[in-house]
Amino acid sequence: MGEKKIETKHSDFLLPSSAARTLVNLQQVEKIYPNGMIAVQDVNLKIKEGEFVSFVGPSGCGKSTIFRLITGLTEPSAGRLEILGGNPEAARKSGRLSFVFQDATLMPWCNVIDNVMLPLKLQGIPKIQQKEEAERVLELVGLKDYHKSLPRQLSGGMKMRVSIARSLVVNPGLLLMDEPFGALDEITRQTLQQELLSIWGKDPKMTVLFVTHNVFEAVYLSTKIAVMTSSPGKIAELIDVPIPYPRDSDFRTTASFSEIVTRVNGALKQ
Repeated sequence: MGEKKIETKHSDFLLPSSAARTLVNLQQVEKIYPNGMIAVQDVNLKIKEGEFVSFVGPSGCGKSTIFRLITGLTEPSAGRLEILGGNPEAARKSGRLSFVFQDATLMPWCNVIDNVMLPLKLQGIPKIQQKEEAERVLELVGLKDYHKSLPRQLSGGMKMRVSIARSLVVNPGLLLMDEPFGALDEITRQTLQQELLSIWGKDPKMTVLFVTHNVFEAVYLSTKIAVMTSSPGKIAELIDVPIPYPRDSDFRTTASFSEIVTRVNGALKQ
């Protein structure tokens, strides 16, 4: 898919207003594993509806642990989490929380549309509605002509689009993405970054949490960047990216972009 200008409904704001409700609230959260390793410690973070927040930091700093805590896949050793107005497990079971992994994790024996319909099937949604919703999100990610293809027939970028479509099919209020573009080549990566902003821009209430090792990616995508320290993981700084949307490829060549990249890199070094 060629690069195109993003048209989003987020184009008139810098950051969600102070009146926006808080969807993610972490208070003095700590996670200690049975072997005694402190994965994260004293993490305090509030994320409002409609934000796009990226987490950057060295390997092993607890970025993925925070995601597992938010989704209720693991429990904190201390502290309090409130996700989508309730506890993490309730948020996960509500169907309003979706997760995209670094690997597409598609079922190899199922075609594209069956992979995308899976979350709706697990929720007991009628088959005709499953198909309608799957076709809607496949068009959104540019794969409407590939619904009968098997994963092995797709490129890495196309597999990731399927994974993103599967996460969007439930109309999530909170979308968590754990290094989804890390294994892709740079051209495909930048194309999917732009397409992700376009998708996010169509739903001003959708909140995205995004883990990446790539500072340039974080600055391009985000309203805020949470910079984490090495183990035990803490949030060293929460950096605003006060650049309006839409953002096209030219944003990467601006002085504002370079200044924010420098600030994030500086926080990482400290």
